[in-house]
Amino acid sequence: MPDSLTVGPTADPRRVRAQDGRLLSVPDGWTLLPPGDAGLTRRVKAAGPTWTVVEKVGRKLFSRGVWAPEAHIVHARAVLEEERATPAYAKKLAQGRERRAKEQEVYEVDFANAVLRFLAFSPAWLPHAKRLAVLVAGHATPVGSGTVARTERIPIERRAEAAVIAWMRHQTTGYDHMRIERVKGARREVRRELAEISRAILDLHRRDAPHAPPACPLCSALMR
Repeated sequence: MPDSLTVGPTADPRRVRAQDGRLLSVPDGWTLLPPGDAGLTRRVKAAGPTWTVVEKVGRKLFSRGVWAPEAHIVHARAVLEEERATPAYAKKLAQGRERRAKEQEVYEVDFANAVLRFLAFSPAWLPHAKRLAVLVAGHATPVGSGTVARTERIPIERRAEAAVIAWMRHQTTGYDHMRIERVKGARREVRRELAEISRAILDLHRRDAPHAPPACPLCSALMR
């Protein structure tokens, strides 16, 4: 049996299911290291054999921890705690936070500019475009938000477009209060229809032709 396995949980806390379906008993002397400390997990995995517990919930995979010899976990934790108590480590953490904060600031600006390019509002509606770009970027870009803006799988232009449509869906339609049938594809179809409506509303602002702001769901949302 390989030293490192990816397994699934079972109802028995000390039994896991291998990827080939076999039920395995956790070896004596092993304990479960909970998820949450990436540095400690890396060290424990590097120290010897481990079983990584992964559970699929819907389409997503979630870590449930790592089984490993207890002695390895205790040793790795002690060494890591000693390192983390040093001034050098504290300085490294501060530098990391500062770097990430700067990267986040740059990304927020880049994303807001991408939103503006997608909107392409006429000069008459430019103040609305700027306001919308700020609101969308503020909602979509925070780390951990789980929005499309945080993915790197698609270009920033497509992320900006998707984020605008999502913001419009929640702010200018009744989507959040709709009762949608629990039928496969029903929610996707509703989102598609609302996206078409949102695009039509955006198109109104790409022309200089005036319209009554109180009657425009986007104008109303931006005035709130």
